[in-house]
Amino acid sequence: MLAEARAVLEFNTSLLLSPLLLRAPRGDGHPVLALPGFLASDISMAPLRRYLKQLGYDCYGWKMGRNLGGVASRRNALKKLLTDIYDSTGRKVSIVGWSLGGIYARDLALQLPDMVRSVITLASPFANDVRATNATRLYEALSGETVEANSELTRAIAGDLPVPVTSIYSRTDGIVNWRTSLLKPSDTAENIEVYLASHIGIGVNAAALWAVADRLAQPEGQFRPFDRSGPFAIAYGRGEQAQSGPAS
Repeated sequence: MLAEARAVLEFNTSLLLSPLLLRAPRGDGHPVLALPGFLASDISMAPLRRYLKQLGYDCYGWKMGRNLGGVASRRNALKKLLTDIYDSTGRKVSIVGWSLGGIYARDLALQLPDMVRSVITLASPFANDVRATNATRLYEALSGETVEANSELTRAIAGDLPVPVTSIYSRTDGIVNWRTSLLKPSDTAENIEVYLASHIGIGVNAAALWAVADRLAQPEGQFRPFDRSGPFAIAYGRGEQAQSGPAS
């Protein structure tokens, strides 16, 4: 956890590499909803939203203040938010969720698949032993919900999604056990490992930002595996298969 302070370095590196990052594939203008992690607010997602706007996307924050948790209690508000964006733009919405925000994103895709174009999660603990994080007790204390309160919902969120999905994670995550971020790869689902990224900094990490932009640029209804030979090739792992059983 002490190594999470390197998030500042990740952010500064992205600023220095911004000319390179802006060479990522351009967007087609479709809406992108960015959901913050636990204890964070829209401010934490501002660099990512700004970057995606520069690439041509129509970006939205969640506008619910600080994320104090509550997967079940936030469901109706998030469904309304997604529906409002979909109705106002007339287009399917891609959702990028950081940590807990990624769990919300996966849940939205299960509930409203006809409104969701794709889901990208950043260091989100949705699979295997979801209690294997350093924030579980605080989440339960602040949200009033226990992780095991709705095992059926938890299993559904961890399962296959009806839309294209990408999980971006790092083995050096100091908050979330990286094994809880592994989804089952398929023709429309994949894991992307970013070397040396922190939990607090993965949303501003240059290699992660490039991967997000690349995934969002895919034509609607199409999915191709992430090409790790781009300008940040050295920063990506070779790919990880989902594992069963408790994380350790």
